[in-house]
Amino acid sequence: MDILNKVRAMLAEQLAIDPGTITSESSLRGDLKADSLDVVQLIMCVEEAYNIEVEDEAVGRIATVGDIVEYITDKAAG
Repeated sequence: MDILNKVRAMLAEQLAIDPGTITSESSLRGDLKADSLDVVQLIMCVEEAYNIEVEDEAVGRIATVGDIVEYITDKAAG
């Protein structure tokens, strides 16, 4: 499973929404209606799934699903 699909699946499960409605351009707060706790839980899932640490300052820059995918890709390339 590629990174985008895995992140979509995590978000769909966490937010109880259809993964087909989630795109890389989807805004976490605006389009997906994720609150601060949802974002923190998502970050924790990403850290566990990819065995990475998301720095606190990076969390503030993550606004879309694509931002998450890009961050994971950058960390994996490392």
